[in-house]
Amino acid sequence: MSNSIWCFENVNLFRILCPHRLKEYQKDHFEGFKKGDVIYFPDDASKSIFMVSKGKVKIVSYSEEGEEIVKAILGKGEIFGEKALLGEEKRDDYAVACTEPTELCPMKLPDMYTLMRENEKFGLSIYKLIGLRIKKMERRFEALLHKDVKTRLCEFLKEMADENGIESGSEVIVNHFLTQKDFADLIGTKRETVTRLFNELKQDGVINYSRKEIRIREMENL
Repeated sequence: MSNSIWCFENVNLFRILCPHRLKEYQKDHFEGFKKGDVIYFPDDASKSIFMVSKGKVKIVSYSEEGEEIVKAILGKGEIFGEKALLGEEKRDDYAVACTEPTELCPMKLPDMYTLMRENEKFGLSIYKLIGLRIKKMERRFEALLHKDVKTRLCEFLKEMADENGIESGSEVIVNHFLTQKDFADLIGTKRETVTRLFNELKQDGVINYSRKEIRIREMENL
């Protein structure tokens, strides 16, 4: 990832996928959602992919016991619904708006395939993004089964640093849009536990945390 969250391997997904920036897609438009609105349900037809233009979207499923499982929380410039590109005919999870307003750029599959054919580097980057997201999900589920909460949080912070971190002297700075509730949902614990663990890491001098930025001072101690 580059410094801009919506740039993947130097391919500006935000510029390419936002329909209002391309004359041939002027018929398309932003779709607006309120907090809690469901963007799609399981078994809905997979006809489009989406890019977040404003706000946040979470991708969730539910266990047989009705427990919510948060698979991802996505912000500006990130895409979702991308499994449609791999031949998925129906959605297998929920996409829900987390903030108000949340605005999305929709892109129908035929239009997406056209863009990928016309820009080989863009197409390869999309498929690489899908592969990395699948691997990330596998690691997260493995951690939920076999690792304690602190280890899961530390590994998640390392993952964020690897993907989006910016070195500044002896620190690694990670800009983020996640709340402590978001962190808790993503690592499978309670918000109070995340608050306690962040405070412990801060007191130990490992990190410094704010609503928009995490400064990791000692990567080796995470």
